[in-house]
Amino acid sequence: MTGWAADADLIVVGSGVAGLTAALDAVQAGLRVVVVTKDAVDAGATRWAQGGVAVVIGDVPGDSVEAHVADTLTAGAGLCDAVAVASILADGPAAVARLRARGAVFDPDGFRPGTTGRLARTREGGHSAFRVVHAGGDATGAEIERALVAAAGDRRLPLLTGHVAVDVLRDAGGRVTGLAVLDHEGRPGELRASAVLLASGGYGQLYAFTTNPDTATGDGIALALRAGAPAADLEFVQFHPTVLYSGPTTGRRPLVTEAVRGEGAVLLDRAGRRFMTGVHPLADLAPRDVVAAAITRQMVSSGADCVYLDARAIEGFAQRFPTVYAACRAAGIDPLTEPIPVTPAAHYACGGVLTDLHGRTAVPGLYAAGEAARTGLHGANRLASNSLLEGLVMGARTVRAVLADRAAGTAAPGAGELVASPAVPIAVRSVLQQAMSGAAGIGRTAGGLAAASDAVEAAATVAVPVDRAGVEDAALTLLAQAVLAAAGTRTESRGCHVRTDFPERDDAWQRESLVVQLDDTGCPRVAAAAVGAA
Repeated sequence: MTGWAADADLIVVGSGVAGLTAALDAVQAGLRVVVVTKDAVDAGATRWAQGGVAVVIGDVPGDSVEAHVADTLTAGAGLCDAVAVASILADGPAAVARLRARGAVFDPDGFRPGTTGRLARTREGGHSAFRVVHAGGDATGAEIERALVAAAGDRRLPLLTGHVAVDVLRDAGGRVTGLAVLDHEGRPGELRASAVLLASGGYGQLYAFTTNPDTATGDGIALALRAGAPAADLEFVQFHPTVLYSGPTTGRRPLVTEAVRGEGAVLLDRAGRRFMTGVHPLADLAPRDVVAAAITRQMVSSGADCVYLDARAIEGFAQRFPTVYAACRAAGIDPLTEPIPVTPAAHYACGGVLTDLHGRTAVPGLYAAGEAARTGLHGANRLASNSLLEGLVMGARTVRAVLADRAAGTAAPGAGELVASPAVPIAVRSVLQQAMSGAAGIGRTAGGLAAASDAVEAAATVAVPVDRAGVEDAALTLLAQAVLAAAGTRTESRGCHVRTDFPERDDAWQRESLVVQLDDTGCPRVAAAAVGAA
């Protein structure tokens, strides 16, 4: 029985850049929209993004969309969908223009001497040009979230904060009819709609150390898998190379944006020596997977808890990077006079729910966008600052797909009876995070992955989630199983998936994505499939 019910044309799960972009476009198109978000509207990962939006607007001499595509394909280590990369990046300028029209304010030039009359740019790892636009110095995500939330208020967009998505509802033919939720008081309810968009972010909380907020528990991907939609590239969890280290604490750690290195900071070992020179032609500005792996090797070989990022030569550091500066000062570190201690931490899920270039999944009426989706843009390793751009582009595209599906008559009527949630494995989160951090971080082996799988299974009990914590822990348990299964299957090193027992990249047999689906018992099963890898 349902405690309450409501009707809409489109339900959006998540209130970050992809979700709010989609919701605003849908309202503008005349659809009845409801946004479901389990915390405060601005509590997700978008607001924490520092670096900026990678986009070629056309005012940087020598840069081009083609160069941006090439950089993205290189970073993706042979697993990007080349068609998706070219398509999404080409739509970037228009998407940023729409965001600015909604009130987002990017930094004007002035950070870099001798250039005026356009937006300021920075450069990040893996980029061949200064093409990353930013806001508030290093508070780009916060500005984007502010603008979108304000626009939602202007549109009087219904925002159900404190509501947790529990199950995607479908009819007998498998079409989406709505979403089962728990409200802020824990009461079950049903939102009826013919279209559900999962824009709920990634699963950084699988790990003990992450840049992600507490909300990043993989809920949307778990919902999609249980509804019958496949996911792909789940083994590619990107670890950000430079996260502020202030001792052996767990939970979310402050990010030190890659743009700090883009402005000239360099990495040092504990003896004060640079160690990225000779590792990669771009040295300290190598792609994230390369830098994170190099830092990890340094820490292992030296026994140190961290390495150091020397930003003392950056003029006006406190003004250019106010968020990083404040985090350092709060930890008792003065980046103007001393190097910043940093370590890698779980940062971004390169894979997610498998979608086409319009956000459609394999389940009719179910869509996905943003970090929860696998479009093929990121491949085995996301290029820095491509994520916010993807959210802007794909959020808008998904709404156009919803409208097209409604016009074609392929949408279900959106009526159905709330079904009982099934009992699922729910592991103790602390045990799960320790197992994943120890065996499924940077540097994986068959034995370690198998041991982690056993530890997750031993820490789990089968139960029906009855509150937010239960829903989140069930999602994390499923994502842990899926990531471990995919990582165990990929017996090579590629991008941010590093197997120390298979250290070489295998383009002969493993240059394709691994697709994960649930079998009849609810267990993740992995199969290789050519889903557009370049």
